Amino acid sequence: MTVLDLPDFPWDSLAPDKARASAHPDGIVDLSVGTPVDPTPELVRRALAEASDAPGYPQTIGTPELRDAITGWFARRRGVTIAAEAVLPTIGSKELVAWLPTLLGLGAGDIVGIPAIAYPTYDVGARIAGATPVVVHSLTGLGPLTSATTPRLLWVNSPGNPTGQVLGVDHLRKVVDWARAHDVVVASDECYAELDWRQDQVGQATPSILHPDVCGESHEGLLALYSLSKQSNLAGYRAAFVGGDPALIARILEVRKHAGMMMPTPVQHATAVALQDDEHVQAQRAAYGRRRERLLSAVRRAGLRVDQSEAGLYLWASRDEDCWRTVSDLADRGILVAPGSFYGPLGERHVRIGLTATDERIEAACARL
Repeated sequence: MTVLDLPDFPWDSLAPDKARASAHPDGIVDLSVGTPVDPTPELVRRALAEASDAPGYPQTIGTPELRDAITGWFARRRGVTIAAEAVLPTIGSKELVAWLPTLLGLGAGDIVGIPAIAYPTYDVGARIAGATPVVVHSLTGLGPLTSATTPRLLWVNSPGNPTGQVLGVDHLRKVVDWARAHDVVVASDECYAELDWRQDQVGQATPSILHPDVCGESHEGLLALYSLSKQSNLAGYRAAFVGGDPALIARILEVRKHAGMMMPTPVQHATAVALQDDEHVQAQRAAYGRRRERLLSAVRRAGLRVDQSEAGLYLWASRDEDCWRTVSDLADRGILVAPGSFYGPLGERHVRIGLTATDERIEAACARL
């Protein structure tokens, strides 16, 4: 039996610090994860209930209602024109991140390029497939390219987790041009796209890999992933989707049909309803914006430098010391954060501080800082 070469689940190592933070007289402020804490919008809960009589199997490709909602969302929120056959619902975006190399047929001897500071599941997905994850610091980060060193799949994450960095049109265009020249599939994880904090910019401020300014009129070799967990508080629904190159979507769909990887029918309807309503998204964005403003000021007053963090749900902060020392100090104040080392060696002097706590807990953190 082959044993998968997977790293230890990083959050398990936070247990001692979590215990110390939990001992604070006023309780823990857990800012270590990106789990939404606000209520799921009422219109989405109603939609889920309306579709709860679902005795038959779901459609792997998604209902026509859902595919229309996804293509409409791409056009309205991302400036992307995409056909209904070029989109596909997924059971959360982490599921697709973890299984995409396998779904694309990658295996032993294949390379998956991942960002230098990145969500750990890009690495894990390569390992599940039996492929080799390789950190790509830049477009030339792999050195001289040969058939044995060129990745078959390259991950891009913008806005980034944990850094909050946003890649601009020019950068993304260079990635696409390079990938197409070397026959590399680019998968762009864009699940924080609605949470761009740059001045006076909302929604489409973060460019998509599928935008014509980035890739021209063709989506060949490109995939964009999106999740409703952050924008709509639907982490518990596992509501996400992928869109892009129709040929790649067809390959992914074929495997998913055989494997029974289907978004439940009630969730498909709820997802469609959520995607057609921008009002609740803007309300949630405003709530995170208020929390970010309060926490950002407090973190800086406490002597931490905040780098990048242009978008998303985290502050990428540093005291120019080992990240675990910062984690320990904050745990003594009853605040739990994630060490930057979870996201690669380049994160070892940073911590990731989440905005995903109630207003009351954010205020408690600010007071303690």
